[in-house]
Amino acid sequence: MAAGHCRTEIADAVHEQLLTLDFTAPFLRAHSKAFELAERVTHYTPKGLNRIFFTNSGSEAVDTAMKMALAWHRIRGQPQRQMFVSRERAYHGVNMGGVSLAGMVNNRRTFGLGLAGVHHMRHTALPENKFAKGQPEHGAELAEDLQRFCNLYGGENIAAVFVEPAAGSFGCLPPPKGYLNRLREICTQHGILLVFDEVITGWGRMGAPFGAQAFGVTPDLLTMAKAITNGAQPMGAVAARQDIYDDITNAGPAKGVEFFHGYTYSAHPASCAAGLAMMDIFAKEKLIERGAAMSPKFIDAMHSLRDCAIVTDIRSIGMMAAVDVAVDGAPGARGHEAQKRLYDAGLNLKSTGDALIVAPPLVMEDKHLDEIVSKLRGVLKGL
Repeated sequence: MAAGHCRTEIADAVHEQLLTLDFTAPFLRAHSKAFELAERVTHYTPKGLNRIFFTNSGSEAVDTAMKMALAWHRIRGQPQRQMFVSRERAYHGVNMGGVSLAGMVNNRRTFGLGLAGVHHMRHTALPENKFAKGQPEHGAELAEDLQRFCNLYGGENIAAVFVEPAAGSFGCLPPPKGYLNRLREICTQHGILLVFDEVITGWGRMGAPFGAQAFGVTPDLLTMAKAITNGAQPMGAVAARQDIYDDITNAGPAKGVEFFHGYTYSAHPASCAAGLAMMDIFAKEKLIERGAAMSPKFIDAMHSLRDCAIVTDIRSIGMMAAVDVAVDGAPGARGHEAQKRLYDAGLNLKSTGDALIVAPPLVMEDKHLDEIVSKLRGVLKGL
């Protein structure tokens, strides 16, 4: 909810759309708002990522990006590129593709091995980076895990590397300085597509439109969701490089389907109406700039909780932070209890294991930040 809850501009736009055009089958026909929203989204995506494919969630966006990668390599005469690389502690949604990419055991253990040919680099949550503000100093060398996979399996067999610019669901893991740059270099060297999963880091969360701009590294494909409609309507999307779009489209039949993929509700008229209203809010209220301006205060406020006895680490970047609490009994038990007590105290946030994740709306003001910290401190002191 980058713009806060219950925005009348979005509700009114959806209501009007449902009375005008409530559905169109996306496999056969498009509608004008889908093209308009796609064009406006590209005002924010990194330069060159100017073709948009709409989905209904971040999970679907990740699976779509996997299919795009496979299709593109096959079209270019490299069908052997079937492998994917992700990271430990990664979250890429709950479809089978995303679960296979995931590096969080509880998202995988019930469902077997997942897709074959997925390999995981090590995570970057190093002890020497504890309590770092922003990008930590240590860990860039862990990007060499990708080069090791290239040496072991052959870089020419890897289709794509999926990373969150800053891992979110596990508990805010900012990339070490130089880490993403090195991944980009290795991918370029071996012809591997670099995919940024920006469902969490996109739309101002990192102090820039997307993490790609915040960290100065441009991927080949980029997934997004959530804030594209302020969460008010289901929608995700993949932003692709122009040449990836061109190659896939030009390889298709003159009359027919070029990319055999999509969803019944892709670019749903109501979701597009919500997205266009949200684009207006981003522009009018300068939400991304507001988030960037608030970030230093937010980060300092989060790190002020370091003096709480049960706090073992705090990680922060942009408008996202995680506060780790000491394990008490079973792993995750104290974090879960903290989440419940915070909810009862009027502060709703996500806990993953014993990490409390704070990612407030970009419309947050100083008084809201003070309230967040006060309630966190009260609960942490009482656990």
